[in-house]
Amino acid sequence: MKQLYINQIAQAIGEKAWKVENCVDMLEQGDTIPFISRYRKEKTGGLDDVVIDEIQRLKGIYDTLEKRKETVLKTIDGQGALTEELHKAIENCVDANELEDIYLPFKPKRRTRAQVAREAGLGPFADDMMQALVKDPPKEAKRYICEKAPTEEDVLAGARDILAEQFSEISALRADVRHYMQGCYIISKATKAADGNPDALNYKAYFNSGIPLRIAPANRILAMLRGQEEGFLSVKIQVASHKLRERLYFKFYRDLRKPSQLLSEQIRQALQDSLDRLVIPSVSNEIIGEEKAKADIVSIRIFGENLRQLLLAAPIGQKRIMAVDPGFRNGCKIVCLDAQGNLLHHEIIYPHPPKNEKVKSIVAVSKMMNDFDIQAIAIGNGTAGRETEDFFKRIPMPDGCKVYSVSEDGASVYSASDIAREEFPDEDVTVRGSVSIGRRLMDPLAELVKIDPKSLGVGQYQHDVDQTLLKRELDNVVEQCVSKVGVNVNTSSPYLLRYVAGIGPALSSAIVDWRNANGPFGSRAELLKVPRLGPKVFKQCAGFIRVEGPNPLDNSAIHPETYPIVDRMASAAGVTVGELVRNEEKITALRERAGEFASEDFGLPTITDILDELSKPGRDPRKTADTFSFDENVHEIEDLQEGMELPGMVTNVTEFGAFVDIGVHKEGLVHTSRMNGHKPKIGEPLIVRVASVDLERNRIGLAIVSKYER
Repeated sequence: MKQLYINQIAQAIGEKAWKVENCVDMLEQGDTIPFISRYRKEKTGGLDDVVIDEIQRLKGIYDTLEKRKETVLKTIDGQGALTEELHKAIENCVDANELEDIYLPFKPKRRTRAQVAREAGLGPFADDMMQALVKDPPKEAKRYICEKAPTEEDVLAGARDILAEQFSEISALRADVRHYMQGCYIISKATKAADGNPDALNYKAYFNSGIPLRIAPANRILAMLRGQEEGFLSVKIQVASHKLRERLYFKFYRDLRKPSQLLSEQIRQALQDSLDRLVIPSVSNEIIGEEKAKADIVSIRIFGENLRQLLLAAPIGQKRIMAVDPGFRNGCKIVCLDAQGNLLHHEIIYPHPPKNEKVKSIVAVSKMMNDFDIQAIAIGNGTAGRETEDFFKRIPMPDGCKVYSVSEDGASVYSASDIAREEFPDEDVTVRGSVSIGRRLMDPLAELVKIDPKSLGVGQYQHDVDQTLLKRELDNVVEQCVSKVGVNVNTSSPYLLRYVAGIGPALSSAIVDWRNANGPFGSRAELLKVPRLGPKVFKQCAGFIRVEGPNPLDNSAIHPETYPIVDRMASAAGVTVGELVRNEEKITALRERAGEFASEDFGLPTITDILDELSKPGRDPRKTADTFSFDENVHEIEDLQEGMELPGMVTNVTEFGAFVDIGVHKEGLVHTSRMNGHKPKIGEPLIVRVASVDLERNRIGLAIVSKYER
């Protein structure tokens, strides 16, 4: 990549150019983001995966710009119009809009009014007017009257059309208009289609709305544009074009040429027409497109961060679980799973209205707990979730067994998916959905990777943003999370393995096929026996794979390429590698000598990571799951009163606030102005205060009070 672009990326992310250059080089060589961020810290200066992901995104933008430059240069050169100055201007361009402004005069056009006027022979007249060589345009126009321009006014109108097009192709003028419009308001108004349409009420706040473009939040831009897409709003940038015309008239014409008063009138008309018909609509579309792109990026990043928090939610680990998909009329669907998540049993109980079989349900649940030695209860948080949780808490539990509320978002999507049918071909969707709820408690990451992230109920305006960018971001986040936690190659499903850096769907299936045919992997090195998994892929994935075998390093985050360093460390400490692992006394002593093991390829950052990993090999970065309880006196929105302080669970975070479940079948919104300096995260328990209750619109306003103390 050209240094020009490297510098632009470095400036955009606020990092030094050498870090960006090294990242770009590694990305172009096929290295993955998790591998670069974890195992190439010397080359990146310790950049994390989020920053490297942004470098990759910006690299894609500049790669596209470079390809566009090639097309532009080829087209202009083909017209014989490529001067050295023009070539230099294009090569130095780092903005797509600026490039298109430069290209505009040379861009092949459809038949325009200006072309029609030139065909009528009015080009010379317009050129003379542009150069201020005409003092009396109406008088001079008589010389150009012809069959295609039979009157004096036809000639003047044709000349103005040519002038309007010429003004629209001045790149500096377009840049000036763009800068001016970026400081204007973006406004939205209700259309006739919105009148009396109940669906339009979703956009009532935008029926007569305006906000300066520079401060318009992403969610507002996306909401306005969605309303326009649905036909209920018209959206535009408010421009005082007459004032803008006067500024441009003096800057780009009057101060350069000193025209007569009669010529000034014609030039002003042409410039006004150029703005209203050609420049403002074009630049407006560009700016709104840019604002949409910016809003997309903000929303996609929010979605990505929410997904990261969801995937890295605390697991309960390998325990025998009873999972419940709650329901009223259709009953509560229960499954019992072993510690590996395998289905052992399923049945339905009816503890709620209309059947109210409470005693029968208690007997059935107690029997299942005893028969399958249940260690934890997972209850979906959907319809009847709160009531089912209250019911289970009244049943005597085995020692240490706790009840957990688990998000159901996406469970129905999983239960009807090809993956679910492959895993449970003989079970119906209700059983599959319950299994998904139970496995989410056991290991959220391993289960949620089976579901399209867009079905997980986090983020804002996910269906309105650029879907290609969204998919790229979400795939990257999943890969980063899986790589951060690590994957046991002998127990993981192919759906989890596919997200290990460098592997993908085809190789994940090949790994499982090899495992099924040959038995468990005995070492990381055995991965190289898998068909099509060569040294290049091995380098990317090996550090994130865990293998319980003779070499303890294979079950750690230490990359095989640095095993020789660990051998040297063990030798220096006078112990074997196995004796060095978790030996805090020896590891502490080695930390004081860390510099002895550093080299040009593996510096102190890598040595420090190795020592940390030797201290706690294979450590799961996730916290341990814990229980959470809603206020027992609050079950419905009607139970709420302003000023109440209640426990709640964060379910979604957006640009404008966070949604919190307080156990009343309706989430409340904590606006950003009511966060009390707190940055809420998905799945975080909080104490919130009820700020407002709107029963008519079924809305709850909340404010954060403090963290939830278990």
